[in-house]
Amino acid sequence: MSASVIDTAPPTPDVAAPLTYARLVVDGAARLGRIDTAHGAIDTPAFMPVGTAATVKAMLPEQVAATGAQIVLGNTYHLMLRPGAERIARLGGLHRFMNWQGAVLTDSGGYQVMSLAERRVITEEGVTFASHVDGSRHLLTPERAVEIQHLLGADITMVLDECTPFPASEPVAERSMAMSMRWAERSKRAFRARPGHGLFGIVQGSVIPRLRRASAERLVGIGFEGYAIGGLAVGEPREVMFATLDATVPFLPEDKPRYLMGVGKPADLVGSVLRGVDMFDCVLPTRSGRTGQAWTRGGPVNLRNARHAEDTRPIDPACACPCCRGYSRAYLHHVVKAGEIIASMLLTAHNLHYFQVLMAEMRAAIAQGRLADYALRFAEDEAKGDLPPA
Repeated sequence: MSASVIDTAPPTPDVAAPLTYARLVVDGAARLGRIDTAHGAIDTPAFMPVGTAATVKAMLPEQVAATGAQIVLGNTYHLMLRPGAERIARLGGLHRFMNWQGAVLTDSGGYQVMSLAERRVITEEGVTFASHVDGSRHLLTPERAVEIQHLLGADITMVLDECTPFPASEPVAERSMAMSMRWAERSKRAFRARPGHGLFGIVQGSVIPRLRRASAERLVGIGFEGYAIGGLAVGEPREVMFATLDATVPFLPEDKPRYLMGVGKPADLVGSVLRGVDMFDCVLPTRSGRTGQAWTRGGPVNLRNARHAEDTRPIDPACACPCCRGYSRAYLHHVVKAGEIIASMLLTAHNLHYFQVLMAEMRAAIAQGRLADYALRFAEDEAKGDLPPA
C-alpha cells in the first residue's frame, strides 16, 4: 500500500495560535504527523516517557531527550499532593522546575484518584478523596484539575474524567461515560487558551462500541485540540482493546491528534498505530528498567536469569544506546542481583531508547507506505524471542 502525502511542508506555526496538529502522510489508517506546542514540535506517532512526579525515574532530563523523546508526561494527582501546584507555579512552572526543555502533557489525575486515593466519594461536583501520602482530604473537580494543570504550565492539559472500572455492565459504563462528558464540558469552560497550549477530551465507554461512538461524538461537538482514548489497558485482552479502537477512532477528527492513554507493550503500540493512533504513554519501559527487565525486538529479557551470568554480549548487539554500547549482560545481571542503582539507570535508558527507536521506525515506515510490512516483520522478530544463550 502506498502512502498518501497530505502536506509535505506544514506551515510555520502561528505563535499566537493554540496547539496545532499537521497530518503529513497517511498509510492506511496510520498517520505521520507533527504537533506544534509552546515548547517545541512532537513528531507523531510518539511515545511519551512517564515523569509522574516531575521526574522520569532513574534518568536525567538530558538523558531522556537523548533517547529521542520530545514530550514527557506529568501527573496532576501526584503533583497537587507534593510539592503542590501553587508552589511549582511560584518556582517558574513544571518545565523549569524539572529542567525539561520539551513539551509536557499532564494527566488530569482521574486514574490515580481511582487507583491510589483512599475513601473516595464521586459526585457530580467531582471526587473527594484522602491522600495516599498523608491522609489529607481533597476535592478534585473538573475546574480544579484544569487549574492545577494551568499552574504547572502543561502544554497539553487533560480533562477530568471518571476511569470506568473493568469489567463494567452497560448501564454502569453508560452512567460513568455520561458524567465524564459533563465533566469534559466543564473542563472546556475552565480552560484558559494560550499560545501553543491545548486541551484534550477523553473518550470513555468501556469496551461497548455504542458508548464509545456516543462519547467520541459528544466530545467532537464540544471541541478540543486533541482527543484521548481512555479506559483501556485496564485488564481487557489485547484483541478487545484493538476492537474498541476500531469502534472509536473512525469517529474522531482526522485533523486532530489521537492519544491512547496508558499503552503499552511494543506490540500494543504497533497495532494501535496501524489503527490511526498518534500518541502513547506507559510506565512499562521505566518500571521494567527498575525490575531487571529489558525490552528488545525479541520481547522482554529478564536480566535476573542465571543464563546471563557469564554472557559477555550486550542486551541487543544492534542497539546504539549507552547501555548496549558499554555493558554486558553479565554485568547487568550482577548489578540487578546486587540491587545497585546503576541497574535501574542502565536498563531504563535502554528501554526508553528502544521505545523511541520503535516509534521512529514506524514513522519512517508510514512515510514510505510500508507500515503493514513493518508490522509483519515486527511480529516475526517478537515471535523468535530473545537471543539464544552465548
